[in-house]
Amino acid sequence: MGEAVEFLAYNNGFSNLHFETNHINIVHHQQQQEEDSWFEEEIDVHLKWSFALNRVLHKGTSEYQDIALLDTKHFGKVLVIDGKMQSAEVDEFIYHECLIHPPLLCHPNPKTMFIMGGGEGSAAREALRHKSIEKVVMCDIDQEVVDFCRKHLTANHEAFRNTKLDLVINDAKAELENRKEKYDIIVGDLADPVEGGPCYQLYTKSFYENILKPKLNTNGIFVTQAGPAGVFTHKEVFSSIYNTIKHVFKYVRAYTAHVPSFADTWGWVIASDQPLCIEAGKMDNKIAERIDGELLYLNGATFVSSTILNKTVAKTLKNESHVYAEDDARFIHGQGVAYRI
Repeated sequence: MGEAVEFLAYNNGFSNLHFETNHINIVHHQQQQEEDSWFEEEIDVHLKWSFALNRVLHKGTSEYQDIALLDTKHFGKVLVIDGKMQSAEVDEFIYHECLIHPPLLCHPNPKTMFIMGGGEGSAAREALRHKSIEKVVMCDIDQEVVDFCRKHLTANHEAFRNTKLDLVINDAKAELENRKEKYDIIVGDLADPVEGGPCYQLYTKSFYENILKPKLNTNGIFVTQAGPAGVFTHKEVFSSIYNTIKHVFKYVRAYTAHVPSFADTWGWVIASDQPLCIEAGKMDNKIAERIDGELLYLNGATFVSSTILNKTVAKTLKNESHVYAEDDARFIHGQGVAYRI
């Protein structure tokens, strides 16, 4: 792919040296003798989100996606895939607590979990805090992502060494389809659906209906991250993912939380064919009884409030008609490796 370098003039007197390698944008601002490096994420046309860097820990392209691990001044170590922020050291607990704990707390006695994606190890770390959990299968398609996250993300070292974790490098769709066992919880900790990326087929109705749902035990619960859910961004994929899951499961709830490093409100969808118990007091009791250590973000009241969506988003979800399909997919802004080759 090579490296594109261009000089850009800035009215504030800064010179800007813009390195564009594998579509991970690192920008150098220089004034007098001081130099700062920044990572730029293109959120949309005419809109970028920048982070000042200490250094670039890793940058490259695997078989499936562009990858960068950056040490930022404000958010600590951050994982970037296909130019999109996946998680940041200082606030990833918000995303991962919201993803993992609600389905485990809604289930009467969860023992097994299958995580699609999750290569950085944070989702597995949170799941393994539950005393009832006996086995967590984490299936990520990209060995390179897993390897450098295991090396650099020290908070997850213990999770990767846990004997209850079964780490599999494979396409989650194929792995789930070929496995004989069923699971109490299935988690979609996947990269956002970008055109040409490896994940968008794991958001489709056919996948949910024909492959994923048959692998859930009785009382089984499915949860997935569902992309940006802000007032201006929820129509990209969040409303479609929610509506698609409604076509497959009987009980479906969407919920959201603000994640500072994402510069947006984020969305998740939880689903089951059994009623979901979402009651603050009961959830607090389960958190105290079932989980080792203290959660940093989530409690019963926080989760209940997260299911109450603002008027704009709630109206869109109510009226959404799009169903995600291989030949009729929606994507967030950006492009995966396959699309650019």
